Amino acid sequence: MSGIEIHKVTAHIGARVSGVDIDRPLGSDTVAALREALNVHKALVFDDVNLDDATQQSFVRHFGDVTTAHPTVSSISGTPNVLPVDSERGRAANHWHTDVTFVLNPPQATTLRSITIPPYGGETLIASSAAAYRRLPEPLRKLADTLWAEHTNDYDYAVADEEVDEQQAANRAEFTSIKYRTVHPVVRVHPLTGERGLFIGGFAQRIVGLSPGESRKILDLLQAYVTRPENILRHRWSENQLVVFDNRITQHYAVDNYDGRSRRLHRVTVAGDVPVGIEGKASYSIEGDASHYTAVAA
Repeated sequence: MSGIEIHKVTAHIGARVSGVDIDRPLGSDTVAALREALNVHKALVFDDVNLDDATQQSFVRHFGDVTTAHPTVSSISGTPNVLPVDSERGRAANHWHTDVTFVLNPPQATTLRSITIPPYGGETLIASSAAAYRRLPEPLRKLADTLWAEHTNDYDYAVADEEVDEQQAANRAEFTSIKYRTVHPVVRVHPLTGERGLFIGGFAQRIVGLSPGESRKILDLLQAYVTRPENILRHRWSENQLVVFDNRITQHYAVDNYDGRSRRLHRVTVAGDVPVGIEGKASYSIEGDASHYTAVAA
């Protein structure tokens, strides 16, 4: 662990890590230090890494079991645990979300590695949902504490006046080839830190007990606290970087501002636990079996 340095990037989220070679096996003390840094800062940036798909997976396994690439979307050929986040395949996720919250136990952490970087744009925004929760006015916080939301991968992704081309239609058909509906607490308690965070994002489509219209108004109101600029790390990618973020207490957004230039990241995720709300009640599944995607973390 000697030589590891951790420097904050913003007040509420993000730190840059140096002094550790993550392409090599890590000792338990180093893993503990990185896990603690992730707990505190929510997102970690590693520069000048020397990783490929195999060593990215090896690094991720220091934190837990690796999921397969995605419940419905195809992985890199021959590499079932690596998801290509690729502009060539129409994968610019320019909406705020937490990864795969439509399953019962979403990943606990996500890693993204830069492969092809556009000459400008293409940033990834990462927001602290813990900072968002802390800044809720007390009446809103008390309301949020009581709410549960249904998350699903089966909803209308297209903007109303946006023309959907054949590639987008094919992507949507693949994404919804297995339909998932899962109910999670709107306020999730982090299993390691005890922090509370708003567990919503793009896959949260309905508040249990409310109409779709009522749900949308409340979700939009809460989401506005997540995406306040003060809560966001705006990461500008460079070559040979790895970013890790805690998927239990963050949201992220891929900015589509690079004029269709090539942009490719490789994603590997760590199997997660079942979310729990402030009263100790766990999430529950309504539709869709994700056992082929991820085991439940111990």
